[in-house]
Amino acid sequence: MLTEHDLRRLDALYQSLEQATERFLGYPVSKDFEMGPLERFLRFPLNNLGDPFVDSTFEVGTRELEREVVGFVADLLRAPAGEVWGYVTNGGTEGNLYGLYLARELLPKGIVYFSEDTHYSVAKNIHFLGLRSITIRSQANGEMDYEDLAETLRINRDKPAIIFANIGTTMTEARDDINVIKGLLGRFAIRDYYIHSDAALCGGFAPFLDPRPAFDFADGADSISISGHKFFGSPMPCGIVIARKRHVERIARSIGYIGSLDTTITGSRNGFTPLVLWYRLKELGIDGLRRRAGAALELAAYAEARMKAAGIPAWRNAQALTVVFPKVSDALKARWQLATQGEQSHLIVMPNVTRAQVDALVNDMIAEREPRENGNPTNTPSTQEPGHA
Repeated sequence: MLTEHDLRRLDALYQSLEQATERFLGYPVSKDFEMGPLERFLRFPLNNLGDPFVDSTFEVGTRELEREVVGFVADLLRAPAGEVWGYVTNGGTEGNLYGLYLARELLPKGIVYFSEDTHYSVAKNIHFLGLRSITIRSQANGEMDYEDLAETLRINRDKPAIIFANIGTTMTEARDDINVIKGLLGRFAIRDYYIHSDAALCGGFAPFLDPRPAFDFADGADSISISGHKFFGSPMPCGIVIARKRHVERIARSIGYIGSLDTTITGSRNGFTPLVLWYRLKELGIDGLRRRAGAALELAAYAEARMKAAGIPAWRNAQALTVVFPKVSDALKARWQLATQGEQSHLIVMPNVTRAQVDALVNDMIAEREPRENGNPTNTPSTQEPGHA
């Protein structure tokens, strides 16, 4: 039974999370949501088991809203009407696993090509599926090295190709260009291929960029994975995977006791996250998402310029929310929860990030650099708190 001590622990955890949420700038998670109208649904054991497009004998779920979420996202990704299928996943890793699973069923002898900047979970997914793979070099900005890909495809032109395209790498938000990749496949007359786009962060706002990156179904993707808790915003990890229906039909099988089809990775699936995503997409709409993208990109440009003006060699890829700069101290990394790999740290200007927070971070970086430049290194950040919008 719960004791007073247990309740105090919950209060302490709440306060700790509240403080931590005020100061994370290095991870692609949106926190500007209000889920009050959905709290009443937490009393139900929501489970969208089976295929969201096939009714089940278990009716305590949100599959109708899940179908609407899939339809909304499919339109964003320029999917041909009636030719795609999808479902709400528990995050980008599951969506990527699903895309690779379909690719394996379609091309069991295929080779997966992915760049060295690909998310760490992809190698794990490839291992799960028993697929053969070849890692391609990355360019300095994190984008796939197309010359290395071309040479590798040339050597293996007699084998089916499974392309894992990054539409926003983890550290630098680099985007692989599907048009260039398809050109290489055509050059070497590789007819049997499958393209999966990992658009975990960028898939939510890339449709509003000009020029629009080549990553979606109109560009030739066979499946696309997007995270729901990143650009859209959700209190829990979730995502959406969309795939061409003809590929999904290869793996579908009927499960009698649930009265539905087994077409997803898991059996039982979260029925609350489709409700969350439906609510967010209804709340924001296309125009809201477009404004959201524009405001975040404008602030990312400001953050990059502010750092450069302070003598910090910051940079970002074209139309990216991620600002990359030299590795900061452990103290600063912990204070602002900045992701760091090798000699690089980064700031991700999600829609909830404010100019005051950017200024506070840059002021901390300046304060840290000044003693170092004067020959007196320090790891002590300023005590300035981030502002609120």
